[in-house]
Parts: sequence; structure tokens; C-alpha cells
Amino acid sequence: MPQHPSPSVQKAREALASRLRELRLDAGISGRELAVRCGWHESKSSRIENARTPPSDADIRAWCAACGASEQADDLAAANRQSAEAYVQWRRLQGTGLRRLQESGASLYDRTELFRVYCSDVIPGFLQTPEYATALLSSIAAFRGTKNDVREAVAARLDRNRVIREGNRRFLIVLEESVLRYRVGDAETMAAQYGHLLAVMALPRVAMGIIPFAAQWTVWPMATFTMFDQQRVHADTLDAAQTLVERRA
Repeated sequence: MPQHPSPSVQKAREALASRLRELRLDAGISGRELAVRCGWHESKSSRIENARTPPSDADIRAWCAACGASEQADDLAAANRQSAEAYVQWRRLQGTGLRRLQESGASLYDRTELFRVYCSDVIPGFLQTPEYATALLSSIAAFRGTKNDVREAVAARLDRNRVIREGNRRFLIVLEESVLRYRVGDAETMAAQYGHLLAVMALPRVAMGIIPFAAQWTVWPMATFTMFDQQRVHADTLDAAQTLVERRA
């Protein structure tokens, strides 16, 4: 199996594989003996240890039991699920339509107190006007060939976007100048969106910066990402959404 397309997910898989290998070595058993105890082929132990095959929760529990370390199974299984869920292709997320995807993030937005956002492609979702959101989501639905529930998805996004004006949340936002120049919708849609941005920038809990084209770059623009407090980061690429979660001791 090739390496995972996300370096962070591949690194997490390798860390888990290394931990499983340490358990086997601490138990003083060979890969062959571990395979016998687990009831599978020796090559499977090798593939798991070398991060070529991601283990299932059942594999991890069998491995820990074979090494006399069953007490570690829950933590390792949780880490395994986190790495598996951290990278999800958009075609899977958007497969049942766009409305459900908008609604799925509502609880995370509601409980977040500090949003830190960097965008290099489009206006951040919680700053979009209905017209801009409609134009953007319509193009996504057409590009992905997904269920066309744009009207419902826009309504769900606007309902989620109340966080910008409710509560004591703070928003620190950085946009590339290109975000303001990309055309999403017609001239009237863009003019309304610019006016809305100016209004949002005046809110006391919103700080927004624009990186101009004239700025001297030491690295190229990164993928869009959103940080939710100190615990979670969502990073978006063309093909997938990636999630990083801070694990607490």
C-alpha cells in the first residue's frame, strides 16, 4: 500500500506502527510468534509494523493482548481512528449533498470561542453573503456532480454563520489578496460581498488582515485552514478535508 496522501496522517500511522513494534519487542516475542498468538499470517505483522497496512481496532486489541499490554489497547485504537478520520475526501463528504455537510459543523462552531482563519482561495464561509454562498456552492455541486441541494445548504450555512455576531467569540482572519479578486458570481454578487466584508471588519471581535500581492514571500500560499480554539484544525485541499486534533494527556 502506498503512503497516505496526507503527510500528517502518514506520520501518525508510522508513530502507531512504531508503538506496536515497541510493544512486541518489550514482550520479547518475534513477529512470527505474535502472528501465531493473533491467528494471522506473519506477513500481516510485518505490514502493520512497517506502516504499510493500517490496522483495524480488532487488530490493535489482538496485538496488545498478544504482548500482554491490553491496558494500552483503548488509547492506541483511539489514535488509530483519529488518523483514519483525519483525511476525508470531499467526494465522500459531499456525496449525500451539501446541506448535511454544512449542518455537521454547526456544533463545532457553536462551542468555539476563538477562530483563527487563513484563506487563499475563497471568502471564509462564515463571512459569505447568501448570493456569494449560492454561487460558490452551485459551482461545487456542478464540479462534484453531487445532489443539488444548494438552497438548503445555503440556508444551513447562514444559520451556522450567526456565530459571527453572537456570544463573545473572537475571529482572527488572514486573507490573500487573490481571495478578493477571484470572481465567484456576477459583479453585483461580488460588490455585495465586499460591502459585507467591510461591515464585518468593523465588528469589535473581528480582526482581519490582507496579504497583498506586493508582499515579499518566503514560501508560497498555503491551503486554507481554520483553527478552532487550541484543539482542532481543519485544512482544506482540492481533494480532501484534513482534521488535526490536539490530544491531551
